[in-house]
Amino acid sequence: MSNIRSYIEDYLKNEGYKLQQFSEMADINVGTLSAIIKGTRLISMNQLDQITSAMGLEQGYFYEMYGVECFIESAPHWRRLEPFLYRCAELGKLDIIQQVITHVTDDQSYIDELFDVAESLYSKSMNESALLLYECVADSEKYQHSERLALCQYRIFLLHKTLSNFDNLNAAVKFEPYIDKLNEEVQLDAIKDLANVYMTIHLWDKVDAWARELERKAEFQLEMQSRRRKNKRRLTAYPLFTYTAYANLMVASVYEAGREYDKAIKYMEKYMRIIEIENPTEEDQKIINLFKKWGEGNRKLYQLMLGQENVIDSYLDYIESNPEEILVGLINILQAANQYSFNVEYALNRFDYQIQFFNKDMQSKGGYKDQRLNKEYKFFYFELANYQLKQRNYSLGIDALLMCLDLSSSSKDDLMCIKCLDLYGEYRSEANETQIQKYKNVVGKLSLPTF
Repeated sequence: MSNIRSYIEDYLKNEGYKLQQFSEMADINVGTLSAIIKGTRLISMNQLDQITSAMGLEQGYFYEMYGVECFIESAPHWRRLEPFLYRCAELGKLDIIQQVITHVTDDQSYIDELFDVAESLYSKSMNESALLLYECVADSEKYQHSERLALCQYRIFLLHKTLSNFDNLNAAVKFEPYIDKLNEEVQLDAIKDLANVYMTIHLWDKVDAWARELERKAEFQLEMQSRRRKNKRRLTAYPLFTYTAYANLMVASVYEAGREYDKAIKYMEKYMRIIEIENPTEEDQKIINLFKKWGEGNRKLYQLMLGQENVIDSYLDYIESNPEEILVGLINILQAANQYSFNVEYALNRFDYQIQFFNKDMQSKGGYKDQRLNKEYKFFYFELANYQLKQRNYSLGIDALLMCLDLSSSSKDDLMCIKCLDLYGEYRSEANETQIQKYKNVVGKLSLPTF
């Protein structure tokens, strides 16, 4: 069976190199190299990389063989295993990491060290490798109520969120039971992250419950902070006031989703009071500014949704000064216009350039991989269609409706497709020949009934 030593021997023989020549090429002492080939000396990671480079092979060429020889067929030694894991992580050799750690965790004595490496890789954003180690440590954790197991599960939850096939609900439900086992300060970030996931899937009861729990725990930590020594290291990602403010922002979002805008304003005003702190640090001020921006936008939004037409101009100023808010802001304005029969033609004219960009962007890409952006474009075109049709701008309205239908079809959003079909059915007599043909083309790709 081939091993690294036999590969080196064959290479020297086939290339006609003397041991002294190759030792100089690899920059390894000739006596050390001789002992490695004879098997009387174990090869280090650094020496393995030097030999691989001298042989003109790609980095990590021998790693799978090295893992088997040093950690599976032989008793593993941490002094060799640790640098091996780091190098495999650097080169993205995930399958080799998985093979080795699955074997070595049969010995529980390595769990502490593997966890430390996972934390180090996590801090370096080597996420896929860190995830393998966290999952391995979690599976091997003897004490099922330990803080370390809870921290592993938290990291796994966070790392899974970076994956394209992340199952939000399953990951959240799996992580929930571990929150109370985390350090009390770390719990604040964990609850925030968990509630954010529930927010993305619109489980508002869950968001509300966890937001109130976050506020309770954050207020307790603020009380404890006043009793702690000043130089104690902070474990939270943000200053503590951030969490009470964010808890109230989330509750406001819950009421916004339920269209209870008066209650949303109440909680918005509460988090705006919370951020009024004395002698803020530079870090504090950045967070305060962020909440002020959110508060300003949300106040205008809630007033708009309560039918206060007089806030539209100031809301337009707000979204213009925050370009990332323009698409969502226009959706909100159109929704209010459709609900309260506002005329917002001037708002559409003001952002005509951006709307034209939406049109070109959508047509050039034919849909979006970004689910959030895809959803926002669908809402925009549906609300725009509704508005233009109510204003009797039939051609513009049907064009917008067909854009929404096209996007909904390509993203397999059956519910939005049905809404588009229903609305088209109301105004089909106003469609021109080009629009009728486009409608037939899109509907032909659907497995839904036509009207």
